[in-house]
Amino acid sequence: MDSVSQKAARNSKKAAKHSSLPNLLFYGPPGTGKTSTILAAARELYGPELYRQRVLELNASDERGIQVVREKVKNFAQLTAAGTRPDGKPCPPFKIIILDEADSMTGAAQAALRRTMEKESRTTRFCLICNYVSRIIEPLTSRCSKFRFKPLANDIQQERLLEICGKENLKYSKEGIEALVRVSEGDLRKAITYLQSAARLNSERGITEQIIIEIAGVVPPKVIETLLQICYKGTFEKLEMAVKDLIDQGYAATNVLNQLHDAVIDEKLSDKQKSVITEKMAEVDKCLADGADEYLQLLSLCSVIMQQATQNT
Repeated sequence: MDSVSQKAARNSKKAAKHSSLPNLLFYGPPGTGKTSTILAAARELYGPELYRQRVLELNASDERGIQVVREKVKNFAQLTAAGTRPDGKPCPPFKIIILDEADSMTGAAQAALRRTMEKESRTTRFCLICNYVSRIIEPLTSRCSKFRFKPLANDIQQERLLEICGKENLKYSKEGIEALVRVSEGDLRKAITYLQSAARLNSERGITEQIIIEIAGVVPPKVIETLLQICYKGTFEKLEMAVKDLIDQGYAATNVLNQLHDAVIDEKLSDKQKSVITEKMAEVDKCLADGADEYLQLLSLCSVIMQQATQNT
């Protein structure tokens, strides 16, 4: 577990001992353990016998309008809860309502939730889970203890993936696991999904770097390196052909853009040159999101990289 998960877990243990838990707000990128942390904490608090009675979980598949808050959430929050467990262990006298992806709730629903959270504070605790805390209204965030979940560190991801490979008896290479960690970008759920896909499609050869790159849809590093070399030393005609070849091979322009960004940042260019290139990348990213032509946008970006690179020669 990362440090944020450990901190949240420690809070739940204190809650079990002192029968006290604040309203919680977990926020951060997907696949970093937000939902898993609160579910594990709830099971520790209530045990398997009382878990279903004391915990209400609403996720992305549920309607999250004001009507759900007024009916389902409010009715569950009004129920009282005893402070004992069948196994004799201490049990807090409150219930937990988990609202996953709370940033997708409407403003009216969030306003109604604020009133319920305030009114039922003696019998119910809320845990809001979201990716973007800025989409939660201030009256809700001020009533919660906030925990920010960061993308998981590479060594934590690698340790978990190796554990899964060992339990599932999967063949793997060191480069394959490193590629999994690299393409998942701190999202353990994405890494496990890629691992599962690779195991099914390539069980005989095992988890290799090549199969991970193909499954993830990322552009091979050699292709990006070749494109940059043409930008630095080639002609515009060669650049046109290289970009056209990229698009014809089916590589997504957004993936090319992201990988070009990482490559350019590591290049030996001046800060001014990098700022010009990255500003152009931002414009291209916006145009691609608006549905612009991928070939023209990538060619425009690469021509700016070529223009900046020629200033060094």
